[in-house]
Amino acid sequence: MNNENYDLATEKFFYYCMGLRKADIRGQVAIMRSRYPDDTPERLARRFIAAQTPLSMVSSALIHIPSVIPVAGPAFRFLGVASGTTLMMVLNMALVMQIALIFGRDLDDKARIKELFAVIAATALASGSTTLVPQLSTLRPRLKAVAGGATIMTTSRLIGEIALEHYGRKKTVSSTQTPQANVTSG
Repeated sequence: MNNENYDLATEKFFYYCMGLRKADIRGQVAIMRSRYPDDTPERLARRFIAAQTPLSMVSSALIHIPSVIPVAGPAFRFLGVASGTTLMMVLNMALVMQIALIFGRDLDDKARIKELFAVIAATALASGSTTLVPQLSTLRPRLKAVAGGATIMTTSRLIGEIALEHYGRKKTVSSTQTPQANVTSG
């Protein structure tokens, strides 16, 4: 498979399967920049991270509420896990793309693909934490839902903080290397 087909297939996967719309992300960042014109890129990114917390709670409810309801069958539980995990993946990918854009990164750069796959993996692990981690899997359903919700919210926040550190560091390193290069050459 050549790179052009890979790029097209990847783009289609994120657009159609995961619902990741770059135009929407650009629009959301533009709206936030117009609302908070004096914010630094870091402060603007933190606003996006903070806005993600209540959305993480909704996603967590989709994942864990069916397990708390005793009459819910396995199909209903699976539907909750699938829909909640998918929602969190899309939200977390959008968060990373928003932060990348805030720091001037190109959303079409191939580096975003690797970053988004890492987000998918982290989100999937967090969503399955109450099943995968033995200490959590043995909890009663209500405690498992609370623990799972906390895990999902924490993971979402960590994804945002790591993206902020990653993109902010790259910008800082680039800007600090230029003056040093001038000092050593002069």
